[in-house]
Amino acid sequence: MEQNLQNIIEILQNHSGLSDDEKAKLMAYLKEADKKITIVEFKLDRTEKVKRTTAILLEETIEELEQKRKAIEETNAALKKSLEELKAAQAQLIQSEKMASLGELTAGIAHEIQNPLNFVNNFSEVSYEMIDEMWEEIEKEDLEEAKALANDIKSNLEKILHHGKRADTIVKGMLQHSRSSAGVKEPTDINALADEYLRLAYHGLRAKDKSFNAELKTDFDNSIGIIHIIPQDIGRVILNLITNAFYVVDEKKNSGIENYEPTVSVSTKKEGNKIIITVKDNGNGIPQKVLDKIFQPFFTTKPTGQGTGLGLSLSYDIVKAHGGELKVETEQGKGSVFVIQIPIKFN
Repeated sequence: MEQNLQNIIEILQNHSGLSDDEKAKLMAYLKEADKKITIVEFKLDRTEKVKRTTAILLEETIEELEQKRKAIEETNAALKKSLEELKAAQAQLIQSEKMASLGELTAGIAHEIQNPLNFVNNFSEVSYEMIDEMWEEIEKEDLEEAKALANDIKSNLEKILHHGKRADTIVKGMLQHSRSSAGVKEPTDINALADEYLRLAYHGLRAKDKSFNAELKTDFDNSIGIIHIIPQDIGRVILNLITNAFYVVDEKKNSGIENYEPTVSVSTKKEGNKIIITVKDNGNGIPQKVLDKIFQPFFTTKPTGQGTGLGLSLSYDIVKAHGGELKVETEQGKGSVFVIQIPIKFN
């Protein structure tokens, strides 16, 4: 019992002015008070222990949270580094795909440039000889013949200029294709762009494989006129689709099917506020089991080393970036049609 209560009890017991009943009641009250005080002390002691335990747990929790925060920071730093490395790898792969398609064009470009260069060289040589002849006629004072020779020389120079510009156009197209896209829209003749890439892709494959042959068909809508697009990007899409078309028709031809004529068709059409560009082949078509995967990055049905699996994926992204759609229609054993839809007004 608490010492103060014990002292009070002793005083009450020695006090003669209280009856025994009154002393008994007071004793009962004091003992009850003592009991309650004991309980309060127990609870206070227990509360203090809980507080100490809680403080320890809180300290441990704070330390654990700090460790987790540091771990999260380290994980975020690692993820950031991995993302940067992934972006760098993706950029390298995209550039590799661009260079691969440029390689496919190189032989075709050489073939296309050689023709105008031959004209330039031939007409230059002939014109050089004609100038000597013109001076001879001038010395003979045969001005009529000299004038005729001068007109012929002028005609030759016009042809040299024409074919020189043709070679210049081809080189500019090659540079456009090889450089990274700056995302700048340019006024573009989509028909000329599609026709250019069709011929360059064809001659490029012919240069690598003389046995390769295919019938080329074009159907261009002349009402389209000039549209504003990013030409090197759309050119890459068209080139990729044409190159794939040549691949599948050649694959079908090499399978030994009789009376098969490989054919690749490219067409353009204006429909409302859209331009429709189609690349059609009469190859084997795309199996249904892989049809949903063809626009996925790194997916390819070509043998190892013959495809990056990025061509159609990049093409899909480029067309989407132009506010358009890239779709495919295919029939097993009969071929496929890839359809590019882009708005005339590209924002």
